[in-house]
Order: sequence, then structure tokens, then C-alpha cells
Amino acid sequence: MSDDQSRGRRRPSREYHSSEPGTSRRPRERSISEEPKPKVIKTEVVDSPDRYSRASSSNVSVKREPESPEHRRSPSAASNVSVKKEEPDDYDERVKKEPRDRNRGEASTSRSARDRVNRYEVSLVYTKPSDVISKTGSLGKEITLQTNYFRLIKTPTWKIHQYHVTFAPEIELRRLKSGILSEHRELLGGYLYDGSKLFTTTKLKEEKTILHTKSKQGENFVITIKYVGVISMTEWQSLQILNLILRRSMEGLKLQLVGRNFYDPVAKIDLREYRMQLWPGYQTSIRQHEKDILLCAEIAHKVMRTETVYDIFRRCQENARDFREDFKRHIIGLTVLTDYNNKTYRINDIDFQKTPRETFSMKGEKVTFMDYYYQKYNIRIRDPQQPLLISKAKERSLRGGEKEVVILIPELCRATGLNDSMRNNFQLMRAMADHTRMNPDRRIDRLRTFNDRLQQTEDSVRILTDWNMKLDTRLVEVKGRILDQQKIVFRDHRKEPSGEQADWTRHCRSMGMFTTPSRGLERWAVIATNRNSRDLRNFVESLIRAANGMNMRMERPREVMIYDDRNHSFIQAMEECCRQDPQLIMCLVPNNNAERYASIKKKGCLERAVPTQVITQKSAGNQRGLMSICTKVAIQINCKLGYTPWMIDVPLSGLMTIGYDVAKSARDKSKAYGALVATMDLKVNATFYSTVAECSSHDVLANSLWPMMTKALRQYKKEHDKLPNRILFYRDGVGEGSLKQVYEHEVKDIVEKLEQEYKRARMEKPPMFAYVVVTKSINTRVFARGRNPPPGTVVDDVVTLPERYDFYLVSQSVRQGTVAPTSYNVVYSNIRLTPDQMQLLTYKMTHLYYNWSGTTRVPAVCQYAKKLASLVASSLYQPPQNALEKKLYYL
Repeated sequence: MSDDQSRGRRRPSREYHSSEPGTSRRPRERSISEEPKPKVIKTEVVDSPDRYSRASSSNVSVKREPESPEHRRSPSAASNVSVKKEEPDDYDERVKKEPRDRNRGEASTSRSARDRVNRYEVSLVYTKPSDVISKTGSLGKEITLQTNYFRLIKTPTWKIHQYHVTFAPEIELRRLKSGILSEHRELLGGYLYDGSKLFTTTKLKEEKTILHTKSKQGENFVITIKYVGVISMTEWQSLQILNLILRRSMEGLKLQLVGRNFYDPVAKIDLREYRMQLWPGYQTSIRQHEKDILLCAEIAHKVMRTETVYDIFRRCQENARDFREDFKRHIIGLTVLTDYNNKTYRINDIDFQKTPRETFSMKGEKVTFMDYYYQKYNIRIRDPQQPLLISKAKERSLRGGEKEVVILIPELCRATGLNDSMRNNFQLMRAMADHTRMNPDRRIDRLRTFNDRLQQTEDSVRILTDWNMKLDTRLVEVKGRILDQQKIVFRDHRKEPSGEQADWTRHCRSMGMFTTPSRGLERWAVIATNRNSRDLRNFVESLIRAANGMNMRMERPREVMIYDDRNHSFIQAMEECCRQDPQLIMCLVPNNNAERYASIKKKGCLERAVPTQVITQKSAGNQRGLMSICTKVAIQINCKLGYTPWMIDVPLSGLMTIGYDVAKSARDKSKAYGALVATMDLKVNATFYSTVAECSSHDVLANSLWPMMTKALRQYKKEHDKLPNRILFYRDGVGEGSLKQVYEHEVKDIVEKLEQEYKRARMEKPPMFAYVVVTKSINTRVFARGRNPPPGTVVDDVVTLPERYDFYLVSQSVRQGTVAPTSYNVVYSNIRLTPDQMQLLTYKMTHLYYNWSGTTRVPAVCQYAKKLASLVASSLYQPPQNALEKKLYYL
């Protein structure tokens, strides 16, 4: 089992200019042209990129003087452009079986600086409930931990003067504006410029300064620098400036900026047999924490594929009958890197009617794409018949005023990240893990090396010194606490401790399951091909034996043998079995064929409301580990029948815990499915309620959430004749940039509707309610004497945020690599639980995921919600039948 992580959001670097006498260095956007050229990255940098507007279906007319390798056109005028309004997936793969994350990548060179500032401001959402005086607990054994933070021991005391800079005529490319502005560095002194705003410690004489300048191409520009105000170190904008300074100082380490993070192409790791490379790098962020301003530094790896989109195009031409559809399936949604300008784009469509021979107007002359790239970049396009790729600007770029798409050449686009087939390649994932999975002691060494380089590199030291900043050389230490081992409750309410590693597999086999069907599994059927009949019978015998060992009675199933492994054959056999009203249908399939799996699940979940269990021939024929596999399958079958393998001690009665997560549809990216899983008072009966509904993939707010909650509340009332006293809601899938929106709209809406629902039910008062945002996508790491801390480790001070009621919890035991804690942010609470009680209850909830006899990284209800949403989004494409809602049929 693996849990998902993703990368934190980082801001692009800005230019820094020194005011030292004699400094003639021209400021510019970070480019590898300043470093030794790695083999895989073209280092040529063009001073003035071009922009275009499409005027007709055959030609491109000039929007302004062309100066970019990307050819832009209005989406409204492009008849063959499919406009997809989804948030693009992340191109940064951290290589730990992590799914791609939303809101990453840079699809436009003209994204406004205002968006960058807003992203930073949004991260400072004040969510700490007013009645919470202290969020630190005291329960558990104290432990000293190291973190991947460095303290800012010399905090600047300067005041920053902020100016707004405009150009006439307007320039969209930030690097070009920076170059022109740098001609006046003697007047401006030392400054930072982000493409819109200028920050300097020196106040100009005039409130409004107008400068006249000429570019290298001979164009005249008027620069207007208007005074905005003063930013002191007590304002949130000061942290933004600290991040700009840090990122500028990191450029002295000879790293390359790709997207928003710095990587080291010189230290790249070649995986030649898989045609890819791993670039090591760093993710950094400076932020105000509880008592100090801290720098968080995390080790990252960038997956770079050496094959181009053209290579994929040729492969599709050779291997597929309908190569165009096959090429679309491989490319649409893919994020690519263009080496000539070191930018990433998400492919939204392919224009097979156009080729690089197409012409557009540049400075009044007609020029083809082929001639343009040769003249600008000295690049010869080999195949003049290849189609053109279309990348639409991201939604947040459109909000910033962009209404353009980018035209790309397949030959010049390198695929990035991992696709699904790569993630399913065990040998590839293991080869990457050998380089990326670092144990805590090795990670600590890398972090200290990073700090040493930053403190000893002349260019980096000079920038930090100029801005009066100094970092501590030691990792920040915090006092954490280890919560006590939890008691796992088995058959006849016998209890056993979860163990130091939070793994109770051995007890599962000997103690018996908490609840099982009173009459056992009587009516069930198994389906397999004739050639797998022997493996099937051996597996069934072992399964019955394993189930009996856990006090679950299983009768022998009805066997249905089919002649071939076609999808239709399995579906026909299932239809025949359903006439006997089975409790469960098991299918033994020859391999992990996604289409066959989806067909079986659709039949069981959508048409017949019968739980299904799919076993591969490889698992059934694994004689060495057969009993272990059968034990897990028996537990899954028990859950799919609506019963409980084990339980924990829950001190509160009348408590409903809810988990919610969202998954995008694999077939239609504009759709997503939100899943909600709720407990029905674990102190009384250990059952769960699950429901799923379609929602929009564009909107982080769950518009279908309240109807789903209503169904769960009514099921609770049906079982207990009353509504719950307390509701603890765990919300997964909320990014840092969406926190404010969710806090201000979704939380408020739920609280209001809960009050109305309880009034209709004639309850005296609404429930005590807490809304907790669960975040796995964090860069925080904690170490215990160079090792991973044990399960149950809580951190609620020093590295937490003062504006939040938050804590970190390490709930899993990790033997390989470095454990990643989960962040819990209580954004609303009147549940009347102390911080100790909230932390302990959250830890208890990580013990109830029945696909694994150990703890999970998030509360079980969140893990169930993720599992259910993924099943519907990848296989079913519509909500299952209501008859399955009381069963964990998706395990």
C-alpha cells in the first residue's frame, strides 16, 4: 500500500540587482545560459521572445513585434482548438508513487505578478478558531526531533519601498522588461523586480519617476515608476521579499530553474534503459512560524524523459491502426518541456491539419515555423510533415487577463513526468527509488550540504549579506510527543496493543475478526477460465482455511468455468451467477487488464449491486505467500459483506466521523467524483456509510457535498433514532491556494445547513462540529536521531503556523526512505475537544483501514473516500447503486 504525496507550491525566482560600484552585470531571468551547458538542455537564450495572434485559419498575423519561440493565437479564433478548462497536472514527479498534483507548471510567459503575490497572500489564511487559546497538547511521551528547517537568525530590520512599474508600449515578457529596466540600475540602486512591482531599500526622489530608454533593437520605451508605499518586516509582504532574496541567492549555487524549483542538471542520473533522467534539486520556502522565521528545505527530484513528443508520434504511426487517436491518447494532458526556452506547457489539443510549413507574419514578412526556429535558435526541424501541438493557457493565467494559446512543434518538446504505464513498471519504479528514496540520515546530510553551499558560495553570501540576512547552520529542533499504543479490539471484545510498529497482522490471524456474518458466506460464486481451474481450487481451499482461522465461516462456492478470458465471457458468467442471488462473486483473471476489471466492477456495482472480488492468476498461483494473500482477501470479503475485521476503543458516543475526497474522471477531465464515507457511531456499531456524486473538476468547492452529508445523517438517524451529537469532518484534496475559498464558503455553508437540518429534526441544538483539512502535500520532515520517528509522533509547536490550529502527525511506520508527516488544520471547531483529544482521536482513526492491518497516513474515512472516488473515476464513471452504500465494496 502506498500513500500519496505531492509537491508544495513555490514561486518563480525574481531578478536581483546589486548596487555595488562597478557592477555591470545585466539582470535577467534565471537561465542555464549562466551555467555550464548540460547535454540535455539547450542553453541558447533569446533576448526578445515573440507573441502572435491568430487571424485566420491559414496564416498568423502579428499582434506586436514577434519575439518569442511560442506562437500565440486567440482561442476564440482557433476553430480546431478544444478548450479544456481543467487545472493542469504537475510536471514535477517526486518518484515515490505519487500522483500528479494540480496547479503546477508554467504555460505562459506573461502570467501577472499579481497572481504570484495573491498565491502567497492566500497561504496566510487565518483559520484558528477564536476560542482556541492553546493548540499544544501534553499527552504522550516527549521526544526531541530534528526537522528540515533552518532558523533565520539575523532578521532584516530594513524598510522596503514598493513601486509599480509600467512600460509604454507594453511589454509582456518579464525578462525583456528586466533587461531594459537594468539600464537604470545606478538610479534605482539595489532592487528586486518581479515583472510588475519593484522593491528597493532606497526611496526615489519623486513619487512618480518617468524614464526614457531604447532597447537593443532600437525601440523607444517610456518606463513609469510609481511609488506605492513602504513594506515593513511586520507585514506579510516582507516574507514574500525574503523568499525572493533567498531564491536569488540560490542562483549562485549553479542550479537551473525549471518551473518553480531549482535542479542540478550537472548531477543528473541517467536511466538509459528507460530513456529518462533524474535531476536532483531543492524546494525552499521562508515563512513565519510560531516563534521564528524559518526556511524549509526539501530534497526534490525532477523526472526528465529523453524522448520527444515526435518520438511518441512516430511510435504511434508505426504501431497503431488509427495513429491519430492513439497519439491523442498519449499526448493530450501531457506536460512537455521546450529546451530552447526552458519552459513547460500542458498539451490540450493537436492540429493534424497544420504543419511546420505554415506561415505567419513577422515584421511584415511571411515566415514559416521552420525558418523562424532556424533564424532564432539555429534549430533545423527535420520533419516538415509533423502536426502542431496546442497548449491553452491555464485557468489562473486566464483570470490574470491572458486569452491565448501556444503553438508547439513535437520535435522540440520533451515529455516530462511519468505516465500510468511507467508507474506500473515495477523495475522502473525500483530503479528510480534506489536514487530518490533517502533514509533520514542521508537526507539530513544532503540538507546540511545545501546549507553549507549557501553559506560558502561567494555570490550567494554576497546577496544574503547585502540584504542583511543570515541563516543558522543547524537544523531546527522541536519537542514532539509519542502517543500511546492503541488497543485493537477483536472478536468477543478481546484487545491487543497495536505494537511499536503499529502492525497487528499476527493478531488478525489468531484473534478472530470483530464481526462476521452470523451464518457465514453461504451463497457465493467463483468464475475462472478452464486453464486456471487448478489455481482457482487451490486458492479457494486456502481462502476457506484462512477465513476459518479468523472465525469467519465460508461455504464452498459455486464454480463457473469459461472457455476464454474475453470481457464478454466474464460478464455473461456473472449474469448467470446473479440469478442465484449471490452474496459475492469472485473472478480469477489472467492479468491486470484495466478494461476487464472495469467491466466486472460495472456489472457488480451498477447493474446488479453485488460485491465483487477480482484476483489475478499471479496472486492465486503464488504458493509461497498464498496464506498471507488469502488472509487479506478474507478480510476484504468480510468488509464487502458489511462486517468489521477489527475495531478500536472510541471514548465518545454519538460521534460521526466523515472523510471526503475527490478524483478526476479518467475519461472526461471536465468531470470529477467526490466520495464521502462516514462512521455510524463506532462506540455502538462498527459500520460505515459510503456515497459518491459527480462534481466539477474545475471548482474546488464540493457543490454536491451537502446532499451527500444529508444522506449520511439520515442513515445515522435510521440506525440510532437520533442524529449525532458530534461530527468530525476530515476534508482531503484541498490545496494551499484553495484554503481561503473552502474556509469562507464550504465551511460556512455546512454549518448553516447543519443548523437547519437539526431544526427540522426537532433537535434542541445543532451538533458540535469540527472541520479539519488533511494535507499530505507538504515538505515538512521530522527525524528522531537520524531515524524515522515512531508511529503516533505528534508535533504541534515551533514549525506549525501561528495563524492556524494545526498539528503534524506521523501515524505510520516507514522502514525505507523518510516518513512524511500529515498536516491537520482545524479550520472550524465547536466540538469541545482539547488539542490532546483531537490529536488522539485523529490517530485512532488511522487504525481502521481494512486493506492493511496497520495504520494509514490519513484517517481511515479519508482513505476510504479516496479509494471509492478513484474506483468511480477510473472504472465506473457513474455512482454505484444505493444498495451497496452500507458495504465497503470498493476495497
